Amino acid sequence: MANGGIIGPPNTPNVLCQAERITPFTAPGCFTAQPLTTVVEYVVVAGGGGGSTDSGAGGGGGGMRTASCHAVPASAVPITIGGGGSGISYPSITRGGKGSDSIFATTSSPITSTGGGGGGGPSPGPVQPGGPGGSGGGGNRSGGPCNQGLGNTPPTPCTQGKDGGDSSGGNAAGGGGKSAAAIQGTPGGAPGISPGGAGLATCITGSPVLYAGGGGGGADGAWCGGTGGPGGGGNAGVPAGAGTVNTGGGGGGGDARGPRGPGGQGGSGIVIIKEAALASVTAPGMWPQKAQYVNKVAGTWT
Repeated sequence: MANGGIIGPPNTPNVLCQAERITPFTAPGCFTAQPLTTVVEYVVVAGGGGGSTDSGAGGGGGGMRTASCHAVPASAVPITIGGGGSGISYPSITRGGKGSDSIFATTSSPITSTGGGGGGGPSPGPVQPGGPGGSGGGGNRSGGPCNQGLGNTPPTPCTQGKDGGDSSGGNAAGGGGKSAAAIQGTPGGAPGISPGGAGLATCITGSPVLYAGGGGGGADGAWCGGTGGPGGGGNAGVPAGAGTVNTGGGGGGGDARGPRGPGGQGGSGIVIIKEAALASVTAPGMWPQKAQYVNKVAGTWT
């Protein structure tokens, strides 16, 4: 045989290609990878926390977790989308509702983003500090020091969110966001200027989109409260704004002026999974030695 080799049928390479695919989930479902996919990029955002009322605090943004190289099985992977926490209406003096978790349930390493903490409830009454969560809810009006909700609770290796704002004897504070904690609420009798913490932008879909902003803190008296954090956080007001759907934004706190506005509902979460474009060449037949040598030198031997 010319050039040497093993006697047998000629080899015919098999070429398999798959295009890049981006799969967003805004409702529960299952993700099944394409045949060549073994790792994916993901964004998992939980539901935002709800805001409270009567100078109520803003809800925290939903926890947000991202990675660019996460192993996935060939089988279907369940997806859970967290709902937003409930906003609170006057005369209730409770904390805003906590957002629900979003889950990308890969068998080897499930990814859970924790719902945002609810905004702290107003006084008088028992102290209702901001709730813990992916990002923490803001501190309640007229509360003591360190009454903000803590973010990244439970903790994750890469922080999924920040703390809500503290409120020490003044207007309520905003909820934390993925990339920034909310600032402290202003003293009583001053304008309410505690905006929600900023979320984070991701370009997984091809253009930057912000997620997981905190809700603005509500104000006392005739003042207006803070704006929602970039990333879907709701503004404080009468009534307060809800967190934007499928961003994990926290709900705004209700201002105490006029009819004492209700707190805003937290925004629902989202899961986005991106698979890379890939190609595979298999050649199970017989190769002449010369063809083997040429492919090895060229780096194309499979």
